[in-house]
Amino acid sequence: MRMITALLVGDRSIVMDDEGAQELYWKGFFGNPFTTPKPKKKEDVKAPLVLSPIETLYLVEKGIIEVIDVKSKKKVSLEELWKVWGDEKMKMEYKVYKELRDKGLVVKSGLKFGADFAVYEFGPGIDHAPFLVDVHSSDEKIDPSEMVRAGRVAHGVRKRFMLAIIKGENVHHIVFKWYLP
Repeated sequence: MRMITALLVGDRSIVMDDEGAQELYWKGFFGNPFTTPKPKKKEDVKAPLVLSPIETLYLVEKGIIEVIDVKSKKKVSLEELWKVWGDEKMKMEYKVYKELRDKGLVVKSGLKFGADFAVYEFGPGIDHAPFLVDVHSSDEKIDPSEMVRAGRVAHGVRKRFMLAIIKGENVHHIVFKWYLP
């Protein structure tokens, strides 16, 4: 992949060239095309392509994109991006996001399902996400009613619910399947 430029605008980065937008979207389903919510073919993806902070961090770390601050017109380093976006929750979510992406899975926001991530084997529009993932630290207490809620939502949309538990540098996965006696 060639180096693609994204502009830092507020809390998002935006790819403003059609070729870069198409390359990022179709080679990994990165970003959300602003003009076409559910692209079906290459030509459906046009700039602007909006990248989330977590996608931006991952793509910068992998050397796929460079980020230019729209105000200062200067390149923004990975370290500077972490200073802006790197709260504790983001650090935990990034650890899980990176692990899943590095395994070849497509990781998108799970917000519409009340989860941190929806995880696809092949990509949105190609298959349905088989997993919804919530990220928690190992010392965090999880309300049992929240677990039931997440399990019911996942079951209702035909997905499995997964907890990604962060303990130190390790990520532990617990997958739930809805069971009716």
